[in-house]
Amino acid sequence: MTSKTVKINLTEDAEARPVAILVQRASQFDSKVYIQAEDKRINAKSIMGMMSLGLAFGEEITVSAEGSDETEAVDDLAAYLLNEK
Repeated sequence: MTSKTVKINLTEDAEARPVAILVQRASQFDSKVYIQAEDKRINAKSIMGMMSLGLAFGEEITVSAEGSDETEAVDDLAAYLLNEK
């Protein structure tokens, strides 16, 4: 399992559009991908689960993945949340 803690740096609150993009990006990977915020750990490929997190700018979360492409998945989602690509 690979994980990385990041602070959300998306220009707008992570509501419908940014969360949908995050779910699409997570779904491209074969690994199981999770986002953890406080005590909630959600499947990053689930749009309903991700919407329930209510992620906000500046919030610190952990991105984790387990599987054949876990490192790439964590790096890609972390870069997206940090607004790097």
